[in-house]
Amino acid sequence: MDLLTFRFAPSPNGELHLGHAYSALLNQDMARANGGRLLLRIEDIDTLRCTPEFEAGICRDLEWLGLEWEKPVRRQSEHFDTYRAALDRLIAEELVYPAFMSRGEIRALIADGERRGRDWPRDPDGVPLYPAIDKNLSSEDRKRRIGEGAPFAWRLDMAAATARTRQELAWTEIIDAALSSSREIAARPQDWGDVIVARREIPTSYHLSVVLDDALQEVSHVVRGMDLFAATGVQRLLQDLLGLPQPRYFHHPLILGPDGRKLSKSFADTGLSALRAAGATPSDIRRMVGL
Repeated sequence: MDLLTFRFAPSPNGELHLGHAYSALLNQDMARANGGRLLLRIEDIDTLRCTPEFEAGICRDLEWLGLEWEKPVRRQSEHFDTYRAALDRLIAEELVYPAFMSRGEIRALIADGERRGRDWPRDPDGVPLYPAIDKNLSSEDRKRRIGEGAPFAWRLDMAAATARTRQELAWTEIIDAALSSSREIAARPQDWGDVIVARREIPTSYHLSVVLDDALQEVSHVVRGMDLFAATGVQRLLQDLLGLPQPRYFHHPLILGPDGRKLSKSFADTGLSALRAAGATPSDIRRMVGL
């Protein structure tokens, strides 16, 4: 039996909270119970919001919780060449296109359509789908606008991408933390429309970098929050397009705040550093998150 590999992959754009603690501890517990490995990956492609100070704070919090992970740590910001190569392949295969519409232009177009009685489609997170008007631009217009320095993002041509797949896409969803049972989930990447896979200044996005990193690090089990369940469909599509292996997935329940919403890094009272300063122990954190 191959060695199972788990990973915890935070973004250093704020402090860890109880939700992160639950996910990190669950990954470690599952790795230890199955004789597997635990990796730490720093997902810092957002070079404006991610800082070394936040990364140092993440490591302090995880060490305080008792986590142990293999070295070296993979930082996404150190692997832009890897992501660029995958993006170039998608460009060459005409599966992505440069999208130039600003957020303001998108909002105005959607608002106009809704005033005319159009029910604008939305993704599983409730965000309106990209209008995709840019797909009709000629290659000359695209080259001209890029040459003029117009801001743009590379978006996946979802219709072309799903037409290219060789199979009915699905992923294996683990049902319990003991890994004793699973079920196949039909992937619906089309529900997300033409998602961003890279930006002009950063040659990747969360979706593209995460599937490449999981493959390169030989991650066998992705254990993460239920808020990413539906997004797995997009990642399965990219895995298929790029010929990458697919891990098994376990989407755990979220730790919710007092208002019933999922925790964010703005909830200061659930931040691990604040709880530690108030006298909480790692055992207290385990109890608070139900472990």
